[in-house]
Amino acid sequence: MALEIGQAAPGFALKSEHGEMVELESFRGEQNVAVVFYPFAFSGICTGELCEIRDNLAAFDEGGVQVLAVSCDPMFALRTWAEAEKYPFPLLSDFWPHGEVARQYGVFNETTGSAVRGTFLIDKDGVLRWSIVNGMGEARSLAGYREAIAAL
Repeated sequence: MALEIGQAAPGFALKSEHGEMVELESFRGEQNVAVVFYPFAFSGICTGELCEIRDNLAAFDEGGVQVLAVSCDPMFALRTWAEAEKYPFPLLSDFWPHGEVARQYGVFNETTGSAVRGTFLIDKDGVLRWSIVNGMGEARSLAGYREAIAAL
């Protein structure tokens, strides 16, 4: 079941690459959130997408948007990847129960056991304001993020 714009975003609590619990609810009333699902750490398109976000983080910061990147990779793989690429935003592990949060957002691929490329922009009230879901080999456009953030 696909999420619809204007509905409350499903809450979640996932461990970051440092083992710290990050809850979507903790941003309510404080900050907008971009939940960025991606298939696999260390893969070419995923690395390119997250590096593009890293290199253009000012666009998110200026819009009051916290980036939370989510995959089904284990925490230790995410830590190694985050350190290698110097990602300044949390990488969250949806490893166990495997893909539970990706399923809630309708972006879990049962065949590959990974998330597909889904992004969900959630406002300070916890309401879904924008989303885009791309296939495994289709990178997301930074211009789309910029437009959605400007519309907040």
